Order: sequence, then structure tokens, then C-alpha cells
Amino acid sequence: MAIKVCVFDAYGTLFDVTAAARQAAEQPGQAALAEIWPALAADWRAKQLEYSWLRAITGDHVPFWQVTQDGLDWAMEKAGLDDPELRELLLALYWELAAYREVPMMLATLKAQGLCCAILSNGSPDMLEGAVDHSGIGLYLDAVLSVEDVGVFKPARAVYDMVGARFGCSADDVLFASSNGWDAAGAAAYGFRTVWVNRTGLPQDRLMAQPHHVLTDLTSLPELV
Repeated sequence: MAIKVCVFDAYGTLFDVTAAARQAAEQPGQAALAEIWPALAADWRAKQLEYSWLRAITGDHVPFWQVTQDGLDWAMEKAGLDDPELRELLLALYWELAAYREVPMMLATLKAQGLCCAILSNGSPDMLEGAVDHSGIGLYLDAVLSVEDVGVFKPARAVYDMVGARFGCSADDVLFASSNGWDAAGAAAYGFRTVWVNRTGLPQDRLMAQPHHVLTDLTSLPELV
């Protein structure tokens, strides 16, 4: 069956999750951060994801903004950064994450091909609105779907159900792209055609399903549809 809807994870897939730490490190007076920002960004992201998985398992759901703050607090403590002003700066920058440079053209191409495009994200609605507005990609999106509507984080099946409910399509009408191997695996097990955007050359996760395609970025995704 032909693909009708292209759905994208947001953070790490469309938006660069390292941008907040990198941009903060470039500001005057941030010499300490400049030395360790890649490690801080990696720890922040890792804890953000770990906390979302644990909350999905236990049922103790909170908005993604809360796990984003909790992950940053852990990462800053690990790095020995006791700096409330830096914390506020990093959190403010997270609302303005840059889209990867290929994203606008890729989305424009998909829309020109007559496809529906959407975000399906763990992100809170206001966080996603901020990133979409800042990057200017909203004109290419038919929907921005947040897990807040179902109260559980990915890869719970209830999250992937949101796509069919929104677009009235079946799972095999959907191409789902994520930079997270576990998310691509969850979506593939659900029944979506999947693309793992492996931007950092990681090994493939050993999980319940495998992505149908692996790309290094999103440039060539329209060719798969």
C-alpha cells in the first residue's frame, strides 16, 4: 500500500537536541561549559529519555518539560556545574532548538508530493509549539501530536495509535522516522514503515523489531516514499 502520511519524531530527528548546550557554551563567561558541553548535552539527553521510559513503565506520568528539567539537573550535578543562571539559560534555549539544515527542504518536498506530514513526540505541546515556530517548519505540518493527549511516553502503543486516529489511516499507510533506534523499533513493531535516522553511526538496537530503512540524515527520505 502506498504511503499517505509521513510522521516524524521531534527531538534529535527534526530538532538538534545538542543546540542548547552548544549555544550556551558560545556565550561570554561560559568557559567552564565550553570545555564540557558535548558531555553535558549527551548526559542531559540520556537522562531525559531514561526518565521518560521509567515513567511510562511505572505509570507516573509528568509532562516532558519536567523530565527535561530533571535530566538537566542530573547532568549539571554530574558536571559539577552549580549555576542557576546557566540552568535557566539552557532551559530557555531548549525552547528554541534549531531544525537540522535538511529538514525544511525535505518537508517541502514531501508536501509537494501530496503527502500529509506530522510530528509525533514525547514533547509537551507548548515545547513543540516553540520549536516549530522557531524553526519555521509549521507551514509544512498537518499535525503536531503530543503524548500529553494519552498520558504515556513512547514507545507505548497508545502513542502510535494517535496517528491513525488523527488521519483516519491504517498503520501501513504511514512512514515513521526517528533518530531513536528504540522508537523506530517500537513503530516498526506497531506496523508502521520506519526509518531510523542514525545521525551518529550507532549500532542497531537489539529489540522486538528492526527499522525498514536506515539513513544518516533526512535528505533522501522523500525518495523512499
